[in-house]
Amino acid sequence: MAFLPENLALVLGLSFFFGLAFEEFYVKNPKKRPGGVRTFPLLALSGSGLYLIEPVHVAAFCAGLLVLGAWLYAYYHAKWSEGTPVGEPGGGLIIPVCNLIAYLLGPITLIEPHWVAVSFTVSAVLLLGARESLHHFAQKLPAEEIMTGGKFLVLTGIILPLLPNHPVTNLSVITPHQVWLAVVVVSTLSYASYMIRRYVSPQKGLLAASVLGGLYSSTATTVVLARQGREGAFARHEILSGIVLATSLMYLRLCVVVAVFNLSLAISILPYLSGLFVLGLLLSWLCRLGRRGEATGEHVLAVQANPLELSSALLFAGLFVVISLASAWVKSQFGQSGIYWLASIVGVTDIDPFVLSLAQGGASGAGMPSLEAAILIAASSNNILKAIYASTYLGLRASIPATAALVLLSLSGALLAFAL
Repeated sequence: MAFLPENLALVLGLSFFFGLAFEEFYVKNPKKRPGGVRTFPLLALSGSGLYLIEPVHVAAFCAGLLVLGAWLYAYYHAKWSEGTPVGEPGGGLIIPVCNLIAYLLGPITLIEPHWVAVSFTVSAVLLLGARESLHHFAQKLPAEEIMTGGKFLVLTGIILPLLPNHPVTNLSVITPHQVWLAVVVVSTLSYASYMIRRYVSPQKGLLAASVLGGLYSSTATTVVLARQGREGAFARHEILSGIVLATSLMYLRLCVVVAVFNLSLAISILPYLSGLFVLGLLLSWLCRLGRRGEATGEHVLAVQANPLELSSALLFAGLFVVISLASAWVKSQFGQSGIYWLASIVGVTDIDPFVLSLAQGGASGAGMPSLEAAILIAASSNNILKAIYASTYLGLRASIPATAALVLLSLSGALLAFAL
């Protein structure tokens, strides 16, 4: 294995950059430590040279690693013998880990693409410099959110790879892997919007809550906003506009989740969903042209429940399987008209399982126009449900602008489906 000039330049440049970041981290404390703009390049060159000596069993490299560990052990033994304060930045494993990273940079640059070495170094520098913000985030983050992250890893990293990717019944072509992949996709989109809504977007931002809520669940957002409007926490025209805006974002959300599984279907239906999205934005703006003398909305908007519950994932998977089987049976018994009737019925529940089932071939034999029409009908049916929710919580008279907008979006979607 040759040590090319560009590899040498990259090793020296990355290790020098890492050394600068290391010294900047300790700039306020002049005490000497192992590591820096000279030590790290030398460690990186040593790692490269020892790896090149014997690249098959890497015995020389491992011997150098043992020497580095012994050197760091001697340093730490002397350091703690002197009674170093526990609260000193990097008094734990930061120093030996940084030296280890510098030593590893050489072989990584030799055997991996250059972007790997650059990413490796940049990640180390960012983590080194983000000490205060990361500690603050860890103290601020509730324990239940850490558990939620673990649940997400269970959904994606354990359950998904174990499921077979072939049909287990003749009743449907959908595989268990596809079912759970649909769960993961929808959960990821909903969870991302939930996290942004809770930790990034200001709690008082009703506009941001409507946008992110539309990506999370437009139905749940409609219920939350309508309840807040009934309690008078926000100006009525803001609530009405937010309800319609959340529904507008639903069309983009549908296009994204369909594209993950059936790009051709997503491209085909994109003009119709985009048109309904633009119409929804216009109607949301018209709803916002209400009285300006109402409450200004200085209250905190309630955050929707965390979507990443295993029970919710199992329920979604169950609905997905049931709707997939129902779609295949209805298609075989009643043809295209049966799929349309099923689309109008599932609109009163969660339409994601139905839409994803169609995208993955749950209604095998259906043409592209039929699939597009079924998705538009399901979304239109769901809009009627949201109009009912809005009028129930806000009152029929108070909710007229939003309910009228939702009904108009529903009729527009139905007309597009009929035209197909």
